[in-house]
Amino acid sequence: MADIRAIDSHVVYENRWMRVREDAIERPDGSRGIYGVVEKPDFVAIAAVDRTRGLIHLVEQYRYPVAGRYWELPQGSWETRPDVPPEEVARAELSEETGIVAGKMTRVGDLFLAYGYSSQCYHIFLAEELEQGTTSLEAEEADLISRAFPLAEVEAMIASGTIRDATTVAALGLIRLKGLL
Repeated sequence: MADIRAIDSHVVYENRWMRVREDAIERPDGSRGIYGVVEKPDFVAIAAVDRTRGLIHLVEQYRYPVAGRYWELPQGSWETRPDVPPEEVARAELSEETGIVAGKMTRVGDLFLAYGYSSQCYHIFLAEELEQGTTSLEAEEADLISRAFPLAEVEAMIASGTIRDATTVAALGLIRLKGLL
């Protein structure tokens, strides 16, 4: 049984990528309040690792909400096809953003992005046995840059604050904790 129950809900804003709803709620003690919830489709984050050369592939792109360019793991979702299995999305996103085709894709785990206000989850994959192909960028990704870095350099970029994407940091941490990297 839920600790908090919705007694009313309505959509405040909606576009192709997200929906924001406001829920009137009742807590176990009977008090009432509201919750704003951001609904976004689940997404994937892919750590593409070239073990023979000790490299990991990152992408850099301009992120409008924070007005800056940042390095991160390749990641994405299919807003119009939420029923597609995450591994299929991961393979496609990796190929689209980096041109890389993975011979081996291992599901590492799932994390919530920010469950204090959003229902969005992301699926973490480790891609190996990499073959370089060509990219197929969408209009929103036209400025995307793809590059491979030594793992030690990626870790230094995280420690120095050059990499500030929480998904990238959490995904690499989970991969490390599971002994896969």
